[in-house]
Amino acid sequence: MAITGNPLAIAREIGDGVHSLTTTSLKRYTPADLKTINTSLQQVLRDARGETPPSGDAEAIRKKNLRLQRLNTAVLTLANYCRQQRIPI
Repeated sequence: MAITGNPLAIAREIGDGVHSLTTTSLKRYTPADLKTINTSLQQVLRDARGETPPSGDAEAIRKKNLRLQRLNTAVLTLANYCRQQRIPI
């Protein structure tokens, strides 16, 4: 099944907590789609790491760390799924 919508927008929504990436949801994608999702997740992760919240704003720092955690979890889930299915990404 092809990716519905913009892959970068989906990756941003994963970081914001709107969507989650599970092995069950990954089963419907082709290897080319999985590569596109991985590229989008890596790009959004790189952008999120570059954000610098104000040093005194604990809430902004917490939100950034939570976004990084969600994105890292999604990248690891995708990598593990591709390794199990023997799909090179």
